[in-house]
Amino acid sequence: MHKIIVTGGLGFIGSNLIDLLLSKNFNVLNIDKVTYASNFYNTKEFVKNKNYKFIKCDLCNKVKLKKIISIYKPKAIFNLAAETHVDRSIDGPKNFIYSNILGTFNLLEIIRNNKKKIKLIHISTDEVYGDVTRGRSKEEDSYKPSSPYSASKASSDHLVSSYVRTYKIDGIITNCSNNYGPRQHPEKLIPKLVYNILNNKKLPIYGKGGNSREWIFVKDHCEALIKIYKSGRKGEFYNIGSNYNLDNLELVKKLINISKKKFKLGNNVKIKFVKDRPGHDTRYAIDSNKIKKKLNWKPKVKFMDGLEKTLDWYMNNQNFFLNFRRKDILKRLGTKK
Repeated sequence: MHKIIVTGGLGFIGSNLIDLLLSKNFNVLNIDKVTYASNFYNTKEFVKNKNYKFIKCDLCNKVKLKKIISIYKPKAIFNLAAETHVDRSIDGPKNFIYSNILGTFNLLEIIRNNKKKIKLIHISTDEVYGDVTRGRSKEEDSYKPSSPYSASKASSDHLVSSYVRTYKIDGIITNCSNNYGPRQHPEKLIPKLVYNILNNKKLPIYGKGGNSREWIFVKDHCEALIKIYKSGRKGEFYNIGSNYNLDNLELVKKLINISKKKFKLGNNVKIKFVKDRPGHDTRYAIDSNKIKKKLNWKPKVKFMDGLEKTLDWYMNNQNFFLNFRRKDILKRLGTKK
Protein backbone atom coordinates (compact mmCIF):
# COMPACT_ATOMS: atom_id res chain seq x y z
CA MET A 1 0.00 0.00 0.00
CA HIS A 2 1.48 3.33 -1.09
CA LYS A 3 1.80 5.91 1.68
CA ILE A 4 0.90 9.38 0.43
CA ILE A 5 0.98 12.82 2.05
CA VAL A 6 -1.51 15.44 0.87
CA THR A 7 -0.81 18.97 2.08
CA GLY A 8 -3.83 21.25 2.35
CA GLY A 9 -6.20 18.31 2.64
CA LEU A 10 -8.90 20.19 4.56
CA GLY A 11 -9.43 22.41 1.54
CA PHE A 12 -11.46 21.96 -1.61
CA ILE A 13 -9.23 20.08 -4.06
CA GLY A 14 -7.16 18.44 -1.33
CA SER A 15 -10.15 16.81 0.38
CA ASN A 16 -11.54 15.60 -2.95
CA LEU A 17 -8.13 14.16 -3.82
CA ILE A 18 -7.89 12.34 -0.48
CA ASP A 19 -11.37 10.90 -0.97
CA LEU A 20 -10.33 9.53 -4.36
CA LEU A 21 -6.97 8.21 -3.11
CA LEU A 22 -8.66 6.33 -0.26
CA SER A 23 -11.14 4.80 -2.70
CA LYS A 24 -8.12 3.46 -4.60
CA ASN A 25 -6.64 1.95 -1.40
CA PHE A 26 -3.84 4.44 -0.78
CA ASN A 27 -2.73 5.21 2.78
CA VAL A 28 -3.08 8.98 3.21
CA LEU A 29 -1.72 11.48 5.72
CA ASN A 30 -3.40 14.89 5.54
CA ILE A 31 -1.23 17.85 6.62
CA ASP A 32 -3.11 21.13 6.93
CA LYS A 33 -2.43 24.46 8.64
CA VAL A 34 -6.16 24.87 9.49
CA THR A 35 -6.91 28.39 8.25
CA TYR A 36 -10.10 30.20 7.18
CA ALA A 37 -10.04 28.08 4.00
CA SER A 38 -9.95 24.77 5.90
CA ASN A 39 -13.10 22.89 6.85
CA PHE A 40 -13.24 19.63 8.82
CA TYR A 41 -16.65 19.06 7.25
CA ASN A 42 -14.73 18.21 4.07
CA THR A 43 -13.27 15.07 5.67
CA LYS A 44 -16.35 13.82 7.55
CA GLU A 45 -17.03 11.07 5.02
CA PHE A 46 -13.64 9.40 5.46
CA VAL A 47 -12.32 10.65 8.81
CA LYS A 48 -12.82 7.19 10.37
CA ASN A 49 -11.14 5.36 7.48
CA LYS A 50 -8.28 3.27 8.90
CA ASN A 51 -6.04 4.40 6.01
CA TYR A 52 -6.53 8.12 6.79
CA LYS A 53 -4.74 10.31 9.32
CA PHE A 54 -4.68 14.07 9.93
CA ILE A 55 -1.91 16.20 11.47
CA LYS A 56 -2.11 19.97 11.92
CA CYS A 57 1.06 21.59 10.61
CA ASP A 58 2.08 24.77 8.83
CA LEU A 59 4.56 24.15 5.99
CA CYS A 60 6.45 27.16 7.31
CA ASN A 61 7.22 25.13 10.45
CA LYS A 62 10.15 23.27 8.94
CA VAL A 63 11.17 21.42 12.11
CA LYS A 64 7.72 19.90 12.68
CA LEU A 65 7.23 19.20 8.97
CA LYS A 66 10.57 17.39 8.73
CA LYS A 67 9.73 15.23 11.75
CA ILE A 68 6.34 14.27 10.30
CA ILE A 69 7.84 13.27 6.96
CA SER A 70 10.70 11.30 8.56
CA ILE A 71 8.25 9.31 10.71
CA TYR A 72 5.59 8.71 8.06
CA LYS A 73 8.03 7.89 5.22
CA PRO A 74 5.76 8.73 2.28
CA LYS A 75 6.32 7.48 -1.23
CA ALA A 76 4.94 10.75 -2.61
CA ILE A 77 3.65 14.17 -1.57
CA PHE A 78 0.84 16.02 -3.32
CA ASN A 79 1.42 19.67 -2.43
CA LEU A 80 -1.89 21.52 -2.44
CA ALA A 81 -1.25 23.69 0.63
CA ALA A 82 -1.52 27.27 -0.56
CA GLU A 83 -3.28 30.57 -0.14
CA THR A 84 -5.49 30.68 -3.24
CA HIS A 85 -8.01 33.50 -2.82
CA VAL A 86 -7.10 36.24 -5.29
CA ASP A 87 -9.10 39.00 -3.57
CA ARG A 88 -7.32 38.27 -0.29
CA SER A 89 -3.94 38.39 -2.04
CA ILE A 90 -4.82 41.89 -3.26
CA ASP A 91 -5.88 42.98 0.23
CA GLY A 92 -2.82 41.46 1.92
CA PRO A 93 -0.07 39.72 -0.11
CA LYS A 94 2.20 38.83 2.83
CA ASN A 95 0.50 35.55 3.79
CA PHE A 96 0.70 34.39 0.18
CA ILE A 97 4.44 34.96 0.07
CA TYR A 98 4.96 32.97 3.27
CA SER A 99 2.61 30.08 2.52
CA ASN A 100 3.09 29.64 -1.20
CA ILE A 101 6.80 30.41 -1.53
CA LEU A 102 8.44 29.76 1.85
CA GLY A 103 6.19 26.76 2.54
CA THR A 104 7.13 25.17 -0.77
CA PHE A 105 10.81 25.96 -0.16
CA ASN A 106 10.72 24.14 3.20
CA LEU A 107 9.09 21.13 1.59
CA LEU A 108 11.71 21.04 -1.15
CA GLU A 109 14.58 21.30 1.33
CA ILE A 110 13.22 18.38 3.35
CA ILE A 111 12.74 16.27 0.23
CA ARG A 112 16.23 17.18 -1.02
CA ASN A 113 17.88 16.08 2.20
CA ASN A 114 15.69 13.07 2.89
CA LYS A 115 17.51 9.74 2.74
CA LYS A 116 14.65 8.03 0.97
CA LYS A 117 13.46 9.33 -2.39
CA ILE A 118 10.08 11.11 -2.28
CA LYS A 119 8.09 12.03 -5.38
CA LEU A 120 6.60 15.54 -5.33
CA ILE A 121 3.48 16.48 -7.29
CA HIS A 122 3.25 20.26 -7.00
CA ILE A 123 -0.25 21.54 -7.81
CA SER A 124 -0.39 25.01 -9.35
CA THR A 125 -2.78 27.10 -11.43
CA ASP A 126 -3.42 28.35 -14.95
CA GLU A 127 -3.34 31.89 -13.55
CA VAL A 128 0.47 31.88 -13.73
CA TYR A 129 0.14 32.36 -17.50
CA GLY A 130 -1.75 35.62 -16.99
CA ASP A 131 -4.30 37.11 -19.34
CA VAL A 132 -4.83 34.90 -22.41
CA THR A 133 -6.81 36.99 -24.87
CA ARG A 134 -6.41 34.52 -27.73
CA GLY A 135 -5.63 30.84 -28.07
CA ARG A 136 -4.60 28.58 -25.18
CA SER A 137 -1.51 28.56 -22.96
CA LYS A 138 0.94 25.69 -23.46
CA GLU A 139 3.39 24.31 -20.92
CA GLU A 140 6.34 25.99 -22.61
CA ASP A 141 4.72 29.46 -22.59
CA SER A 142 6.17 32.20 -20.41
CA TYR A 143 4.63 33.01 -17.06
CA LYS A 144 2.95 36.44 -16.78
CA PRO A 145 1.13 36.46 -13.43
CA SER A 146 -1.15 39.40 -12.69
CA SER A 147 -2.02 39.10 -8.98
CA PRO A 148 0.09 38.54 -5.86
CA TYR A 149 -1.56 35.11 -5.65
CA SER A 150 -0.56 34.00 -9.14
CA ALA A 151 2.89 35.56 -8.74
CA SER A 152 3.46 33.56 -5.54
CA LYS A 153 2.34 30.36 -7.28
CA ALA A 154 4.59 31.11 -10.25
CA SER A 155 7.50 31.55 -7.83
CA SER A 156 6.80 28.20 -6.19
CA ASP A 157 6.60 26.50 -9.61
CA HIS A 158 10.02 27.88 -10.53
CA LEU A 159 11.44 26.72 -7.20
CA VAL A 160 10.24 23.16 -7.79
CA SER A 161 11.58 23.16 -11.34
CA SER A 162 14.98 24.45 -10.15
CA TYR A 163 15.24 21.73 -7.49
CA VAL A 164 14.52 19.07 -10.11
CA ARG A 165 17.35 20.35 -12.26
CA THR A 166 19.88 21.27 -9.57
CA TYR A 167 19.28 18.66 -6.89
CA LYS A 168 17.66 15.94 -9.04
CA ILE A 169 14.58 15.60 -6.86
CA ASP A 170 11.66 13.71 -8.39
CA GLY A 171 9.24 16.58 -8.95
CA ILE A 172 6.37 17.37 -11.33
CA ILE A 173 4.41 20.63 -11.68
CA THR A 174 0.74 20.72 -12.70
CA ASN A 175 -1.20 23.79 -13.81
CA CYS A 176 -4.96 23.38 -13.71
CA SER A 177 -7.87 25.52 -14.87
CA ASN A 178 -10.70 26.69 -12.60
CA ASN A 179 -12.09 23.83 -10.51
CA TYR A 180 -15.69 23.52 -9.35
CA GLY A 181 -17.59 20.89 -7.40
CA PRO A 182 -18.38 19.75 -3.83
CA ARG A 183 -16.52 21.17 -0.81
CA GLN A 184 -15.34 24.42 -2.42
CA HIS A 185 -14.89 27.45 -0.16
CA PRO A 186 -17.87 29.87 -0.37
CA GLU A 187 -15.71 32.83 -1.36
CA LYS A 188 -15.17 31.20 -4.75
CA LEU A 189 -17.57 32.11 -7.55
CA ILE A 190 -19.83 29.05 -7.92
CA PRO A 191 -20.33 28.24 -4.20
CA LYS A 192 -20.78 31.96 -3.52
CA LEU A 193 -23.58 32.07 -6.09
CA VAL A 194 -25.11 28.85 -4.75
CA TYR A 195 -25.01 30.17 -1.17
CA ASN A 196 -26.75 33.37 -2.20
CA ILE A 197 -29.36 31.53 -4.26
CA LEU A 198 -30.16 29.25 -1.31
CA ASN A 199 -30.34 32.25 1.02
CA ASN A 200 -32.38 34.54 -1.25
CA LYS A 201 -29.61 37.07 -1.80
CA LYS A 202 -28.36 38.99 -4.82
CA LEU A 203 -25.72 37.41 -7.05
CA PRO A 204 -22.60 39.64 -7.25
CA ILE A 205 -20.67 39.56 -10.52
CA TYR A 206 -17.51 41.58 -11.17
CA GLY A 207 -17.66 44.26 -13.88
CA LYS A 208 -20.08 43.25 -16.62
CA GLY A 209 -19.51 39.52 -16.22
CA GLY A 210 -17.39 39.18 -19.34
CA ASN A 211 -14.38 37.51 -17.70
CA SER A 212 -13.92 34.05 -19.18
CA ARG A 213 -12.65 30.98 -17.32
CA GLU A 214 -11.99 27.37 -18.28
CA TRP A 215 -13.93 25.08 -15.92
CA ILE A 216 -13.12 21.53 -14.85
CA PHE A 217 -14.99 19.31 -12.39
CA VAL A 218 -12.81 18.67 -9.34
CA LYS A 219 -12.96 14.87 -9.59
CA ASP A 220 -11.60 15.04 -13.16
CA HIS A 221 -8.69 17.13 -11.87
CA CYS A 222 -8.00 14.63 -9.07
CA GLU A 223 -8.06 11.70 -11.51
CA ALA A 224 -5.47 13.56 -13.59
CA LEU A 225 -3.24 14.09 -10.53
CA ILE A 226 -3.24 10.38 -9.73
CA LYS A 227 -2.50 9.58 -13.38
CA ILE A 228 0.45 12.00 -13.24
CA TYR A 229 1.69 10.43 -10.02
CA LYS A 230 1.67 6.99 -11.60
CA SER A 231 2.90 7.81 -15.11
CA GLY A 232 4.14 11.41 -15.24
CA ARG A 233 7.76 12.17 -16.09
CA LYS A 234 10.16 13.78 -13.65
CA GLY A 235 10.64 17.52 -14.23
CA GLU A 236 7.65 17.88 -16.56
CA PHE A 237 4.90 20.49 -16.45
CA TYR A 238 1.36 19.27 -17.20
CA ASN A 239 -1.60 21.50 -17.98
CA ILE A 240 -4.92 20.06 -16.77
CA GLY A 241 -8.12 21.44 -18.24
CA SER A 242 -11.43 20.76 -19.95
CA ASN A 243 -11.12 23.04 -22.98
CA TYR A 244 -14.53 24.43 -21.93
CA ASN A 245 -14.65 28.20 -21.45
CA LEU A 246 -17.53 30.22 -20.11
CA ASP A 247 -17.83 33.85 -19.09
CA ASN A 248 -19.15 34.67 -15.64
CA LEU A 249 -22.46 36.09 -16.85
CA GLU A 250 -23.19 32.93 -18.85
CA LEU A 251 -22.27 30.82 -15.85
CA VAL A 252 -24.62 32.57 -13.41
CA LYS A 253 -27.49 32.33 -15.91
CA LYS A 254 -26.92 28.58 -16.29
CA LEU A 255 -26.85 28.14 -12.52
CA ILE A 256 -30.09 30.11 -12.14
CA ASN A 257 -31.78 27.95 -14.78
CA ILE A 258 -30.70 24.72 -13.05
CA SER A 259 -31.86 26.08 -9.68
CA LYS A 260 -35.30 27.00 -11.04
CA LYS A 261 -35.87 23.37 -11.98
CA LYS A 262 -35.27 22.26 -8.38
CA PHE A 263 -37.02 24.92 -6.25
CA LYS A 264 -38.69 28.32 -6.36
CA LEU A 265 -36.19 31.15 -6.27
CA GLY A 266 -36.59 34.03 -3.82
CA ASN A 267 -37.40 37.53 -5.02
CA ASN A 268 -33.89 38.81 -4.22
CA VAL A 269 -32.10 36.26 -6.40
CA LYS A 270 -30.98 38.65 -9.12
CA ILE A 271 -27.68 39.42 -10.80
CA LYS A 272 -25.88 42.40 -9.28
CA PHE A 273 -22.88 43.85 -11.08
CA VAL A 274 -20.22 45.07 -8.65
CA LYS A 275 -16.98 47.03 -8.98
CA ASP A 276 -14.30 44.99 -10.73
CA ARG A 277 -11.24 43.91 -8.77
CA PRO A 278 -7.80 45.39 -9.58
CA GLY A 279 -5.78 43.57 -12.25
CA HIS A 280 -8.67 41.25 -13.11
CA ASP A 281 -7.57 39.02 -16.00
CA THR A 282 -10.04 38.87 -18.87
CA ARG A 283 -9.53 35.26 -19.87
CA TYR A 284 -7.72 32.07 -18.84
CA ALA A 285 -7.44 29.13 -21.22
CA ILE A 286 -4.93 26.28 -21.36
CA ASP A 287 -3.89 23.65 -23.86
CA SER A 288 -4.16 20.19 -22.25
CA ASN A 289 -3.07 18.13 -25.26
CA LYS A 290 0.15 17.02 -23.56
CA ILE A 291 -1.51 15.10 -20.73
CA LYS A 292 -4.16 13.76 -23.09
CA LYS A 293 -1.62 12.39 -25.57
CA LYS A 294 1.25 11.42 -23.26
CA LEU A 295 -0.74 10.02 -20.32
CA ASN A 296 -4.03 9.10 -22.00
CA TRP A 297 -6.15 11.26 -19.71
CA LYS A 298 -9.24 13.28 -20.53
CA PRO A 299 -12.02 14.87 -18.45
CA LYS A 300 -15.22 12.84 -18.16
CA VAL A 301 -17.77 15.20 -16.56
CA LYS A 302 -19.64 17.61 -18.84
CA PHE A 303 -20.00 21.10 -17.40
CA MET A 304 -23.79 21.16 -17.02
CA ASP A 305 -23.78 17.71 -15.41
CA GLY A 306 -21.04 18.80 -13.02
CA LEU A 307 -22.84 22.05 -12.22
CA GLU A 308 -26.01 20.17 -11.29
CA LYS A 309 -24.02 17.72 -9.13
CA THR A 310 -22.40 20.70 -7.42
CA LEU A 311 -25.72 22.41 -6.70
CA ASP A 312 -27.19 19.15 -5.38
CA TRP A 313 -24.22 18.66 -3.04
CA TYR A 314 -24.53 22.13 -1.51
CA MET A 315 -28.29 21.74 -1.17
CA ASN A 316 -27.77 18.47 0.72
CA ASN A 317 -24.81 19.75 2.76
CA GLN A 318 -25.79 23.21 3.94
CA ASN A 319 -24.00 22.59 7.26
CA PHE A 320 -20.84 22.98 5.19
CA PHE A 321 -21.42 26.76 5.26
CA LEU A 322 -21.69 27.00 9.06
CA ASN A 323 -17.91 27.16 9.64
CA PHE A 324 -17.69 30.18 7.35
CA ARG A 325 -20.32 32.45 8.91
CA ARG A 326 -17.88 35.04 10.11
CA LYS A 327 -17.94 38.74 9.34
CA ASP A 328 -15.10 38.71 6.83
CA ILE A 329 -16.60 35.75 4.94
CA LEU A 330 -20.10 37.22 4.86
CA LYS A 331 -18.74 40.52 3.59
CA ARG A 332 -17.08 38.74 0.69
CA LEU A 333 -20.31 36.86 -0.02
CA GLY A 334 -22.01 40.20 -0.60
CA THR A 335 -23.98 40.23 2.67
CA LYS A 336 -23.95 42.91 5.37
CA LYS A 337 -24.36 40.90 8.56
